[in-house]
Amino acid sequence: MMTAKIRWAGWLCALLLLTGSMAMAQKNDPCAVCHKDWSKVLPKDHAAVSGGFAQCRSCHKTGTDGTAAANGFSTRLHKAHAAGARKLPCETCHSFEDGKSFGLRGEDANLGVVKKEDLALMQQKMATWADGPFTDHMHATAKVDCAGCHGKPVPVSDVTVENPRCLECHGPVEKLAERSANKEFPKRNPHASHYGSDIACTTCHKAHEASVVMCADCHKLWKLNIPGAAK
Repeated sequence: MMTAKIRWAGWLCALLLLTGSMAMAQKNDPCAVCHKDWSKVLPKDHAAVSGGFAQCRSCHKTGTDGTAAANGFSTRLHKAHAAGARKLPCETCHSFEDGKSFGLRGEDANLGVVKKEDLALMQQKMATWADGPFTDHMHATAKVDCAGCHGKPVPVSDVTVENPRCLECHGPVEKLAERSANKEFPKRNPHASHYGSDIACTTCHKAHEASVVMCADCHKLWKLNIPGAAK
């Protein structure tokens, strides 16, 4: 009886140590719990990695600086974990405290105040970004992550993207107007609208849902194609 108790206590201690070591590994290195062998997930021509995610960060940016630019490292990580059958919870790699903070495991930076309902919405939007029919997936294909459009703060349910942010990559407006010019019908140019330049890009260009052509609300006979529109 005593031997059985000792054996049970030994198993319990081993389990506690294992759980503690896994929790510590996830806290310091969000990749370590699942990825024991880096060679299986890195490109074949990539240099050997032995220092975990911290070593990745020494060369690659995660997008937490909020720059309006492509980020191949960040998009590759997010697409691998948010698309297809995986769709892992954000908390797998990110630290989260309801209504207080959202960050990256192993780092101290707080990327924003996120509530539980915001986190659920982020998970939903990430799925279409990673593998969906809308404009957000077009950005994912172009290696643009959340911060590439939304900036440094983590986007929550009531945020939008303002025109200056869109134009950092797609502008200036004059260039857009040149690209969408209709030689046969010059007035049919959505980027040279009679509404002027004050109209929000997001009026037509939706990210996480089907885009629409606002011009068609009045100009019923106009045929204008827009990326990310409903099929």
